Amino acid sequence: MPLNISAFPKCYLEEIASGRMSVFEWIEMAKQLDADGLEMYEGFFTSIENGYLDCVGEAIQSASFAMPMLCCSPDFTAPDASKRKREIEREAHMIRITRRLGGPRAVCRILSGQAYPEVSWEQGREWVIEAFHELIPVAIEHDVVLGMENHYKDGFWKYPEFAQKMDRFVNIVDSVFELDHFGVQYDPSNAIVAGDDPLELLRRVAGRVVSMHASDRYLAEGTTLEQLRQTDGTLGYSANLKHGVTGKGLNDYDTIFRILAEHDYRGWVSIEDGMNGLDEMAESLAFLRLMSDRYFS
Repeated sequence: MPLNISAFPKCYLEEIASGRMSVFEWIEMAKQLDADGLEMYEGFFTSIENGYLDCVGEAIQSASFAMPMLCCSPDFTAPDASKRKREIEREAHMIRITRRLGGPRAVCRILSGQAYPEVSWEQGREWVIEAFHELIPVAIEHDVVLGMENHYKDGFWKYPEFAQKMDRFVNIVDSVFELDHFGVQYDPSNAIVAGDDPLELLRRVAGRVVSMHASDRYLAEGTTLEQLRQTDGTLGYSANLKHGVTGKGLNDYDTIFRILAEHDYRGWVSIEDGMNGLDEMAESLAFLRLMSDRYFS
């Protein structure tokens, strides 16, 4: 059976989060796209009261979409204990919102936090795992799946992701033994940004992938990956590493989909695309339909 595909408006992220565009305007625009669902981001909401959220949910359903994932950016590595507590409480509320908008088995994204210079790997790891263990019972109660993303950096953060590098990310994932309500939100492009091999990462976590972002990156003319690598082995969001149509960049989507199929993947695939307009987003969706039909029919 082909996979379900959703869309995330990377091109309008700042506009919606800043209020220059409403989430309702985005939902209306998305009607022209061949997508099964619309992924949401916590920064899209002007309120987290039930009445407002129900209006968002009704708009999604009226447009014939599902809401498969709520993209959240909790910061569990903050040196301030009171801030970590607030982040856990907020993520717990985001889990409840995920269930309200997406229903059972929807994915609520979870991150480790920021790579604060004063926080060691050992201390940060302890805080992250403690936070996860507090939130897993909430996810179980609401039948929501926590998806830890191999992430680079939330656009509103000061520092990159604490678990950006593959070894750190896998270490934390492997430390969480809950299988039904916790897994991996896989993003191959973020592995490239981290200076890691997206396929190697996927092979290490394929059995635990619960959702996927399908964006793509390509190098500006005359640029090599080695030229982009920073002294710490990461790439960052260089101006020379650009978003493009999914399937035309650095990611090997044939191998990615083959590995997912070998592990009987049944989750959603969400495009993070459209940096150059909805036409590119539509082209990316068409490519993902082709990949889905090729490997999951």
